[in-house]
Amino acid sequence: MKTIDTTGLSCPEPVIRTRAALQTLAAGEQLQVLVDTVTARENVLRTARSLKYDAVAADRDGGMVVTITKK
Repeated sequence: MKTIDTTGLSCPEPVIRTRAALQTLAAGEQLQVLVDTVTARENVLRTARSLKYDAVAADRDGGMVVTITKK
């Protein structure tokens, strides 16, 4: 599983970094995106789902993590 840390970044930077990382995933592989704002979480979720990836979010250690799975 790959992880990218986008905490402290303003939108659209978390989405840009997520899209770039998604291009490197193989089928069945997961990407975790660490975010620290609700806006970033929702934008990353929306982007992943619009690209037909499975995506879920959860709270973690004072922030949030979005886990994206390539089908």
